[in-house]
Amino acid sequence: MPVMTTPIMSESEVRAAVERELPGVRADLERLVHIPGIAFEGFDHSHVERSAEAVAELLRGCDLDVKIVRRGGQPAVIGRKAAPPGAPTVLLYAHHDVQPVGDRSLWESDPFEPVERDGRLYGRGAADDKAGIMAHVAALRAFGDRLPVGVVLFIEGEEEFGSDSLEQLLEEHREEIASDVIVIADSGNWDIGVPALTTSLRGIVNCFVEVRTLDHAVHSGMFGGAVPDALTTLAKLLATLHDDAGDVAVEGLVGREGASVDYPEDRFRAEAGLGTGVELIGTGRITDRLWTKPALAVLGIDAPATGEAPNALVPAAKAKLSVRLAPGDDPKKAYAALRAHLEEHAPWGAQVTVTFEHDGDPCVIDATGPMFDAARSAFRVAWDGTDPIDMGVGGSIPFIATFQEMFPRAAILVTGVEDPFSRAHGPNESLHLGEFARVCLAEALLLANVAEAATNRS
Repeated sequence: MPVMTTPIMSESEVRAAVERELPGVRADLERLVHIPGIAFEGFDHSHVERSAEAVAELLRGCDLDVKIVRRGGQPAVIGRKAAPPGAPTVLLYAHHDVQPVGDRSLWESDPFEPVERDGRLYGRGAADDKAGIMAHVAALRAFGDRLPVGVVLFIEGEEEFGSDSLEQLLEEHREEIASDVIVIADSGNWDIGVPALTTSLRGIVNCFVEVRTLDHAVHSGMFGGAVPDALTTLAKLLATLHDDAGDVAVEGLVGREGASVDYPEDRFRAEAGLGTGVELIGTGRITDRLWTKPALAVLGIDAPATGEAPNALVPAAKAKLSVRLAPGDDPKKAYAALRAHLEEHAPWGAQVTVTFEHDGDPCVIDATGPMFDAARSAFRVAWDGTDPIDMGVGGSIPFIATFQEMFPRAAILVTGVEDPFSRAHGPNESLHLGEFARVCLAEALLLANVAEAATNRS
């Protein structure tokens, strides 16, 4: 294998280059946040197209060969730059689509008008995951024409909506995106000032359950007391999903203990915004409850709004359920178990219909080897000597399992820009700008370390 001829930039050179590029990176991040690229059904998808075009323009500015691709879904962007002789290729992943904003009255500022407050940049997608895109761009800009590795940027356009077309896109472009290292910038760090590698994620199963007790609404006075209304019936059914301690009570779901770190309860309560006097649910260490055990939430209910509800017994009611699956569980088996539970626990003989929405695999990453060492070294420098930790994540990035299957020899590094106060997916999502600067530096150092590790091995 030929030996690299271009000297790898020193740590001080990389640090100075990243610092030089940060103002422009921040400005481009704000431009991305302005674009409401929501891939969910019912939203204007022309904004997703605009978002893809904006990302493509950023990558072209880094001297990459760029194209916008799709396979029946929303547009993704692929940018490529060949490796120097003897150097490895690194795939950099992020996504440009964002979550819906929900109730705008809960936002302190317009979700698509980025605003800085107290060292944080507020706006939908400011953290999840447009900052991930810009961390990649920051590293590329810092190196300029001295990039020590080959890069492939894959910026997805429908991650928040389930990544339905991602597997087909990866399969179609497998050869051109094949890499030695994969960096997925869609997770977070353990705390402000404490970096992390994500080494496990839960899977997911989302479904709808509808309960019907009547073929039409009837007078609550004339029939109440003998006829069960659907909303009460649904509430009774949903109550069977947890035991008295708050653990998930669906038989057949996988769960285990053994998280490597603990989460102090006072810190957890503060970061979650838990109300005074509200108890935690579940049993065991908090990190086990979040990372290695299943969780089940009711995301929404279709029923008459309180301001419009007549004095009538509701004939049908519907809920959306989301189950987070522990590593080691199988989404298809988990859905079958949940469906069986809901059908078997139907109160008062009510008709129960369960409809599948989507699922995703959990994953565990063996974070050992020279490329993981390269990442930890980069984090340690960027965070001024603080050792990174290996952490699990209660959320789901199902496509990581797809990357593992398609590229089994690649080292998969799951990183991110979020911190416990980012409120991704919620109102007032924000990015800690000081931590973002560290993330940008860490990624640039990581690329240099990966190149050096490959040189040492050759």
